[in-house]
Amino acid sequence: MASPLYPTHVPLSTLQKAAVALLSGVGALVRPARADLVAAFGETTGFGTLHSMRDRMRQDPTGRTILDQRPRITNESVAPCWDMPDGSFGRAYADFMDLRGFQADERPPVRFVDDEELAYVAARYREVHDFWHVLFGCPTTVSGELALKALEFVQTGLPMTALAVAGAQWKLPKDIRDQLMFQHIPWAVRAGLRSRDLMCIHYERHYGEQLQDLRKHLRIIRAPSAVRR
Repeated sequence: MASPLYPTHVPLSTLQKAAVALLSGVGALVRPARADLVAAFGETTGFGTLHSMRDRMRQDPTGRTILDQRPRITNESVAPCWDMPDGSFGRAYADFMDLRGFQADERPPVRFVDDEELAYVAARYREVHDFWHVLFGCPTTVSGELALKALEFVQTGLPMTALAVAGAQWKLPKDIRDQLMFQHIPWAVRAGLRSRDLMCIHYERHYGEQLQDLRKHLRIIRAPSAVRR
């Protein structure tokens, strides 16, 4: 078996990776709230998409800096957010995390990506997810998560984001499912196409900026009121 390429790497054969992709994909469809299954499916099916994401980051000055410096979103790195003034991006993020009892360190590690730099891209995508909740005004309700996953698919093309939307929507009541199809997903397409590349933003440098100003700068379209409830 090949040697690990980074501390959390689990090298797999092609057959093993296919098995993980199949089992995690089925598991994620049945239990979409299982972050570990969604993560495993994403890592075993999104290699080509991660390449595209990495290439876009390399072509963008900020994205290239992120790849060079490889900042991580941890409890320590986001600690300054709690000292930011009201109305700032950092303060909004701190309030978002406090309200839900979330910790920045809670994201599952990348394990199945067979390239160190692409593994960082996958980790970065995972770690900035909560920033996107704040910027787009998406709550952590089922509707909010699915709307944001649809936007992430537009932005990244990662297969697991489409799987999350496809799998979870059929468990929703018909009225909520109709909202998803006719309000949330159309918003996600518009917002995903209009905003800047979300992987090429050095969020850590914007903690003190007013949230409304940052949204304007990044061309953010806030989620419709039906999503924010």
